[in-house]
Amino acid sequence: MADVPEADRVEGAPHPRDTRRLFGQEQAEARFLDAHAQGRLHHGWLITGPRGIGKATLAWRIARFLLAEEPGSGLFGPPETLDVDPAHPVARRIAAGAEPGLLPIRRAVDEKTGKLKTVITVDEVRRLRDFFGMSSAEGGRRIVIVDAADEMNPNAANALLKLLEEPPAGAMLLLVAHQPSRLLPTIRSRCRELRLSPLGPEAMAAALEQAVGEPRDGAALAELSGGSVGEALRILSGGGVELYVEILTLIGEIPRISRPALRKLCDSLSARAAEDRFDLLVRLFDLALARLARTGATGTPPPEAAPGEAQILQRLAPDARAARLWAGQASDLGARARAARAVNLDPGALVLDMFLRLEGAARHAVA
Repeated sequence: MADVPEADRVEGAPHPRDTRRLFGQEQAEARFLDAHAQGRLHHGWLITGPRGIGKATLAWRIARFLLAEEPGSGLFGPPETLDVDPAHPVARRIAAGAEPGLLPIRRAVDEKTGKLKTVITVDEVRRLRDFFGMSSAEGGRRIVIVDAADEMNPNAANALLKLLEEPPAGAMLLLVAHQPSRLLPTIRSRCRELRLSPLGPEAMAAALEQAVGEPRDGAALAELSGGSVGEALRILSGGGVELYVEILTLIGEIPRISRPALRKLCDSLSARAAEDRFDLLVRLFDLALARLARTGATGTPPPEAAPGEAQILQRLAPDARAARLWAGQASDLGARARAARAVNLDPGALVLDMFLRLEGAARHAVA
């Protein structure tokens, strides 16, 4: 399985089926367990929230819990957690991708290109007919995880809707959705929603330690990633924390950015991994300007994502006028750089242009 690309895997992190603990989403788990205890389990659940906050992990935890549940296990009171012993046969089969009662639906590999398709096609959803047909005689629950449901093309969405309208006996569909507004209203109306929230510093630190095996700065990464563990892992893998410090330091020198420091940053984009680093740099550049705009609009800086950040934000964004300046630059410069990069212009030159334009636009306002 390790050699097969998986659309629902974040690079550098365990697959959601292998992630044993879910941090920061206790309220969503409690809502599901409450429905389970009251015997009100719906056949369709829509798990929503920003990308990378644990939606897929929750879906796999629910599937593992339900498939491992023993008849009569509620005699001693309702379960208080979705945890399942890793040595349980169901848990071991799921870990091996060999559980007959569970079917994940996700973007498949294009046989012609060897790359993942950009959407979930109707062929993937049609697999459900065989899945439910072959297993109907065995009884018990049958669970489907669609990740991500908002990646289905129209034909796939319509095929899934038919199953939600007439679900087979014992079926449960768990739909992971980053942007539920993209789903058909009829799909949303036939599901109960479990909405997850971005992680705070403590939950982020715990989730990252589970993923990478060592402690990380949860406070900084919660800010830089917007509370998304998936995004935090991408930031970590690209040296994003250190990169953000470089960006913030340069912006903090306005009205006159250090030319040697700026050239050093631009030169770092000439390596083979320049494309990924450029994409990360532009995202963090956008974030720094957005945090400046937020500071000017609210009068209060957000929690620091780098040492000394609050002082820089307050100096450069003291009022609403400055907030409008930074917001305008954020919408213009990042989009300009991405468009230029799309036609293969030199990334170092693009970053130089970004900072110099920012310096020119902000110099008089800051002064």
